[in-house]
Amino acid sequence: MSLDREAVKAAIRSKVIELAQALDIDARGLADSDIIPATGLLDSTAILELVVWYEQTYDFPLKQDEINIDNLGSIDAMTDFLLSRKRG
Repeated sequence: MSLDREAVKAAIRSKVIELAQALDIDARGLADSDIIPATGLLDSTAILELVVWYEQTYDFPLKQDEINIDNLGSIDAMTDFLLSRKRG
């Protein structure tokens, strides 16, 4: 799995769109900086699915205190957090 910034963003965006589609919601207009929980595009179950997918896809186990809006709230935040931890 590539850790190229744009590839990571594209993968996260694709997963958000897939999860929203399962709820009959079109998330294609989501901006990278939009706070995902605040958009209403995903319900709490879908957000949990997104976090689990993120951990599994990038072999990136999260600590409880890391699961927050600052680290996982948007596509940009998820990408930045992953890249800073994997490269740091």
